[in-house]
Amino acid sequence: MKLLKRVFSFYVNSSIHVALAVLSLVMITEIEFGLKISRTLYGFIFFGTITGYNFVKYAAVAGLHHKSLTDSLKTIQVFSILCFVILLFFSLRQSFETLCTTAVFGILTLLYAVPFLRRKNLRNFSGLKIFIVAIVWAGVTVIIPLIAAKEEYVAAHAITFLQRTFIVIALTIPFEIRDLPYDKPTLNTLPQRHGVFVTKILGGVLLGICFLMEYFRDVISIPYAIGLLFACILTAIAIFFSEKRQPRYFASFWVESIPIVWCGFLLLIRHLLP
Repeated sequence: MKLLKRVFSFYVNSSIHVALAVLSLVMITEIEFGLKISRTLYGFIFFGTITGYNFVKYAAVAGLHHKSLTDSLKTIQVFSILCFVILLFFSLRQSFETLCTTAVFGILTLLYAVPFLRRKNLRNFSGLKIFIVAIVWAGVTVIIPLIAAKEEYVAAHAITFLQRTFIVIALTIPFEIRDLPYDKPTLNTLPQRHGVFVTKILGGVLLGICFLMEYFRDVISIPYAIGLLFACILTAIAIFFSEKRQPRYFASFWVESIPIVWCGFLLLIRHLLP
């Protein structure tokens, strides 16, 4: 039992779970637009997500307390280095356009964690935190697959990018509520500015807008629309039950599982409603 708990803890804390959530969103984009995405791109995004997330989460800790790192953090540190090496391998198999686009979101991720202006990083700029996360997630899961597949721009791409941005903002709200007792007041997060109740309402409004944007497509895919509605409902439920005192893995596992469940549900719907 202890071994299972340690394995599960490593799975969540090493960002494997969040990387699978990102891959699920990439697959949703692939399904929606009928793209042909290489397995090497999936590997590139998977190991890039682990590398980026672990850098953001643990770089400061490793730098300040390198000698006193716990065994679990040392293991994650070694694992992250291994993932970075594998990421370099997959990078060699990506197009120049894909790498350049990825670099933009990589720089945003880097500046999110590393101070660059008056000892402040992007995370510490008032009100920016949630939007930076949403833009990076939407860019990695929508724009990069489209560029890698060499798709010509159409209006539906912009709609999907905005929808993905809105749903990621909504998915981030349970984390912001959880972190409310620990975040500095200067971060000016949504719960800090508007309170938990109003933030939940804003999350619901965003999800409503996200789904209603389907109306503006030239061609509406019924399976995708049903899948999106399902994801919006799941996210709304997660926001509704979010509190400052949450079970340990409520946000980091259950909320981050929503994209994975969404992808599985979409695959099922496509099978039932081809």
